[in-house]
Amino acid sequence: MSGSGLRSGQLADAAGVNLQTLRYYERRGLLASPQRSPGGHRLYPSDTVTLLRIIKTAQRLGFTLNEVADLLAAGQHQHNGRPDTGLQARAKDKLAEVEQKLADLSVIRDTLRAAISAGCDDLVACAGSACCPLPFAELAERNDRADTC
Repeated sequence: MSGSGLRSGQLADAAGVNLQTLRYYERRGLLASPQRSPGGHRLYPSDTVTLLRIIKTAQRLGFTLNEVADLLAAGQHQHNGRPDTGLQARAKDKLAEVEQKLADLSVIRDTLRAAISAGCDDLVACAGSACCPLPFAELAERNDRADTC
């Protein structure tokens, strides 16, 4: 790649990231250290744009950078014959995690709607009221059970 390739700014613009992101991904090992031009500029292969888009898409799907690194490594090593290391298995795990978060958010949404409907306006007063829809009593029971365990 003598003299060819994308400079940092070009790569960042093409992939829709900033320069600090490039450096951070290099430190994390998600991007290989680029070659340097004779003038000392970093030169990235053009396929690095695709790699950055893959990383950002995986993050938007809820994967952490550690999980993205594992996925990239698993893809490079052809899964080592293990079906539990590839995208399919990890996507199923991530989907289950997202579905649990959605269920939790649904409970929060419904509880907040109930608090609005009940006219709750003062947390202290509401906590002492038997008709308060907020889960104060449930949390106290959980804490009491945890204290006795």
